[in-house]
Amino acid sequence: MTGADRRRMQEPADAAAAATRAAQPAVLITGAGGEVGHGLMDALKDDAATALVGLDIRELPEEYAAMCAETLRGDICDATLLQPLHERYRITHIYHLAALLSSRAERDPEQAHRINVDGSMTLFRFAVEQARRYGEPVTFVYPSSIAVYGLPDLATKERAGAVGEPQFLDPVTMYGCNKLYVEHLGRYFSRHYRQIEMPPPPPPVDFRCVRYPGLISAHTVPSGGTSDYAPEMLHAAAQGEPYACFVREDARIPFMTMPDAIEATLTLAHAPRESLRHCVYNLGAFAPRAEGFAELVREFFPQARITFEPHPKRQAMVDSWPADVDTTAARTEWGFAPKHDLHTAFAEYLVPAVKRRYGVA
Repeated sequence: MTGADRRRMQEPADAAAAATRAAQPAVLITGAGGEVGHGLMDALKDDAATALVGLDIRELPEEYAAMCAETLRGDICDATLLQPLHERYRITHIYHLAALLSSRAERDPEQAHRINVDGSMTLFRFAVEQARRYGEPVTFVYPSSIAVYGLPDLATKERAGAVGEPQFLDPVTMYGCNKLYVEHLGRYFSRHYRQIEMPPPPPPVDFRCVRYPGLISAHTVPSGGTSDYAPEMLHAAAQGEPYACFVREDARIPFMTMPDAIEATLTLAHAPRESLRHCVYNLGAFAPRAEGFAELVREFFPQARITFEPHPKRQAMVDSWPADVDTTAARTEWGFAPKHDLHTAFAEYLVPAVKRRYGVA
C-alpha cells in the first residue's frame, strides 16, 4: 500500500473525528409533545453532557421547550426540517414517538401510512447520514404496539395465552400494519443494511423496539384510543358520570402504567449492546378482563355506573390482539421489571391522581 493509499483511507476517519469534536452530543425526540415524550424529557433533562432536541407537529409547552437545546415544529416527513441538525449535533439516540394512532389511523389510513411509515423512513435516512458523518451508529428507539398482532378468532386467542414476539403477526389495522413494517425496516438498517456490498458497511443504526401494550396514565385524559376503555371507566367514575364501555366484559389485552413504559423505554435504550439478542421486545404488566377493571373502579368509587355496550368494530380490533404477551426476552436480556401490578397501579398511582384532578375526597 502506498502512502497516498493510506492517506485516502485515513481521510474519512479523520473527517468523522473532526466532526465529532465539533458537534454537541444530543438526543432527538420526535412526537415530543405527547406524554411519553414529556416523560422522556423529564428523565433526560439533567444530563448536562447531552442536549435535547424536541420535534413535534405542534409547539411544545413552554416548560418542555425550556428543557431543549432546540425545538423543531413541523411534519416528520419533511427531511429539510432535520437537515440543519447535522452540523450542530451528533445525535446519539433517536426516540421516534411521532405517529398517527390506531383509531385515527382507521379514519385516514393513507395519512397514517404517510406519517407512520414515510416519516419513519425519513428518520432512518437521517440516522444513516448521522452515522456517516460521525462514524458511530445511532441508537434508534422505537415504540411499537400490540396492534402488530392479529389473532384470527377468540378460540385461538384463548388457546394462545401469552403471545411471543414472532407469533400471530397478521395485523388487521392500518396502525398495526405500519408498526410491523417499521419494525422490519429497523431490523434491516440494524442488521442487513446494504448487505450486497463487499465488504458490507457497518450498520448505521442500533435499532431497539418495545411493543407497548395498552398504556394507562394518571395525568392524561383518555382521548378515545382503542385501549382507552380502562382509564375512561376511571375518569367517568371520578366525575360521577355513567360510562358505557365499548368492549365486552370478557375483553382482555395487556396493559401497563405510563411511568413503567417510560422507565422500560429508557432502560432498553441504555442496555449494553452485547446483552441484546433481539431487536423487538414485548412489554406488559397486567392483563385483566374489562370486567376486572370495572370491579376495581367500583371498589374505589362505589357509586360508579359502568355498563357494557360493545362497539362491533372496536371490539373486533381488541379481539385480534393477544390476551397477554410473553415478556421473557425483555426480562432476561435487559432487566424489564414493571413496578406496578394491577392493584398497585390503581391504589398508588391512578386513583390518587384522578381524585386530585377532579377534587374528589
